[in-house]
Formats: sequence, structure tokens, C-alpha cells
Amino acid sequence: MQQLMFVKPGQVEWGDGPEPMLIDEGDALVRPLVVATCDIDRGFIDGTVRVPGPFPLGHEGVAEVVSTGPGVRSVAPGDRVVVAFQLSCGRCERCTRGLTSSCLAVPPRAAFGMEPLAGKWGGFFSDFVRVPHADAVLVKLPEGVSPAAVASGSDNLPDAYRTVAPHLAARPGASVLVVGGGAWSVGLYAAGMARALGAGRVDYVDHDPRRLAIAERMGAHVIDGPLPERLGPYAITVDASANPAGLALALRSTEPYGVATSVGIYFQPQTPVPLYDMFVSGITFHTGRANARTDLPAVLGLITSGKFDPSPVTTHLVNWEDAARALLELPVKLVAVRE
Repeated sequence: MQQLMFVKPGQVEWGDGPEPMLIDEGDALVRPLVVATCDIDRGFIDGTVRVPGPFPLGHEGVAEVVSTGPGVRSVAPGDRVVVAFQLSCGRCERCTRGLTSSCLAVPPRAAFGMEPLAGKWGGFFSDFVRVPHADAVLVKLPEGVSPAAVASGSDNLPDAYRTVAPHLAARPGASVLVVGGGAWSVGLYAAGMARALGAGRVDYVDHDPRRLAIAERMGAHVIDGPLPERLGPYAITVDASANPAGLALALRSTEPYGVATSVGIYFQPQTPVPLYDMFVSGITFHTGRANARTDLPAVLGLITSGKFDPSPVTTHLVNWEDAARALLELPVKLVAVRE
């Protein structure tokens, strides 16, 4: 079986791997049709996220169900499905509370395509993938939706959704600030979703001309240049910078009793935060992994309704065989399509 392997920073290559098989009655075997890159994939390749290789890449995509175990009820061979990137059983106490990123039935942080961080579950840039707990992990692709449009429904789209959707539901028309620069596509999706969900003002701050142009296409007002100490204030802020200065900007720019969410991953053991500014404003701060499977149906609904179009974030749409070469160009968002 062919699979795309991360070898080391600056090197990815196609190689042979063992063909997966059904093991448990709740398993499904799927054939990836469209695979997108996550922001962390770029970090592996450019060396900013230091992990040992080799391991199979890919954890965002749409696949076709090839076969299922006898316990699978929600999908059947031939169905096209979005595959949530985290493994979850859908039945444990945490899953029933919507905390699918912390399912009690699977090893901690279990996910596809990130073996050193999340375990050996295979990657989506492969001929076939075994999906445990298929009834919980797989979501049928809505009729009439292009697989390429929702390839990031596995991870980055729900990650963006959770930063703005519940808070705009609580405060319709609220103002939103997105600080970009690290989690490239998540920040851009968040800006576009905020606009689609009726935010009164959406500002996006970054220094990169390519990302600023995309943010404008997503409907945001862009702020170019070095990160200031504060902006706003805004009712809702999103740190997608993966930069302590960007995190501090988002936190200081949150209005009293507003909400700030960080999607950037801070691997350093200590990250400074302006705790006094947060204290005197009384803000709510969220950090942590998205519960992707929980929010995936709402994300698909937002796209199928026509209110939100994620396609401007996709900078590289390539044939499957060209994925290895294109990944080394460090795209904002690559989508590889199998013929």
C-alpha cells in the first residue's frame, strides 16, 4: 500500500506500508479521496514542530467507505464520508458531553497522521485507512457538496468554528479580532466564519501579504504590520499566532468579560501571559484541542447553507501524485485530489 511519509524537515516521500484490515466489529476501512493539510503538517515539514520521522502524514479529508465491521450501522460501503481526525467512541461520559477530543475509550490524544504526538493510527495520504469506532468518527458527506470544499472538516474547520460560533450565538453582532501568523488556515477560517455568522466587525491582524489577501476575501478588515500591544477592545478574540506576542495581543484586546480563544500550540514549557490585564477585565480564556467531531455537523450545515465558503483559503489544489512536491512549498492550505 502506498502512503506519504514525513521523513524529516524538508523531506516527505511516497513509500510502501502495510495494508490495514478490519480488526474490531465497529471498524470501517476507507479509501481517502481528498486530503487537506493541517497547519501542524506545515510545522512538521518546516521544522517548527519538532517530531521524529518517519510516519504517515494526513489527518484531514473525505473518503469512500470500502468495508465495515458487523457492528457498524451509520455508514455502508460506497458512502462518502468526512473523517474526524480524532478517535472517539461516541458513547463514553466525555463523548456524550461533547468532549470528543478526550474520549475515555481510546488512548489520550489518539488521532490520525501525527504518530509521535497521537499514536499509530495511519495517515490519510494512503491508499486505505482503518477507522475504529466508525459510527462515531465518520460523518456522511452532504449531497451536492464538493469533497474538496470540506476536506478540512476533519480538523481545521471545526477548530475555527468553536472560536467564534458559540460566542456569536450568545452575543449576536459582536466584534471579533483574529490574530494570525501561526495556525494559518484556522485563523483565516475563523475570520470568514465570524463574518458569515453575523459579527458586527471582523478584524484580522497579520504581517504576511498572502494571508492578508485571503482574509480580505473572507470578508475581514485587515491590519498589516508588526503586532501592537493591544487593539480594540473586542467582544471575541482569537489567537491563531502561535506567538507569545500574538497571544498577549489577543488577551489584552478582549473587552471586559469578553471571550478569548487560543488555537495556537505553545510547545515551550512556559509562555508569558498578561494575567493582570486579564484579571482587571475579567475575561474568559479558552485554550486546548478542538472537539472536532462534536462541531463537524454544524460546520457542514454552515457550508451547505451557502453562508460560508472555505475555498478561498485553499492555495494549492493538486493531483494526488503531486502532493509530496507541493507540500514542500509550504502552502497555506493544500488539497490533494485522487483521480
